[in-house]
Amino acid sequence: MNQTYPGLDADKHGITQLGRIVLDARVFGLIDEAEDCAGWSLGQMQTLMNQVDATWDAHGNLPSRLPPELAARHTRIYAAAIARAGKMGWNAELGENE
Repeated sequence: MNQTYPGLDADKHGITQLGRIVLDARVFGLIDEAEDCAGWSLGQMQTLMNQVDATWDAHGNLPSRLPPELAARHTRIYAAAIARAGKMGWNAELGENE
């Protein structure tokens, strides 16, 4: 079984757990904003997730605690991702079974 991430661009709608790792890694400059991690092994994604978690920890795990430059980048990256996800059928509201 091939255990690789399809990449943010091929993700169901991009707002999945792994998709958010890619978005956060972009916010923090851990990867280039054009990198979507297509073909990355789950081990590579785990390493990236650990880096993202450590960076969030340094900022209190809240977007409101990010310095202005990172806060602006977070707002820009997530606004684009949410707009794209909405066009792909994503809904932020949880259903009864979620």
